[in-house]
Amino acid sequence: MHDQRTPTPAERDDQIDGAILAFLLDRPALRAADEVAREVGDEIAAADGLGRLARAGLIHRLDRFVFASQAAERGQRLAL
Repeated sequence: MHDQRTPTPAERDDQIDGAILAFLLDRPALRAADEVAREVGDEIAAADGLGRLARAGLIHRLDRFVFASQAAERGQRLAL
């Protein structure tokens, strides 16, 4: 039997941040922060993730809207 381990809080944060960034990069456009929260399924986790991504320079905020930064878009292109 294969045991599944529970992700650490840092790993969980990385998963959330990755999901948010993938959502924003999928169809680049302004997205409402509450739309991101619905996608994540957890308003607090989404808000925390958006804060981490903004501090890292991977997203920008404009009032209640967010969008991926040019750096995030470039990183996605380079990863392919």
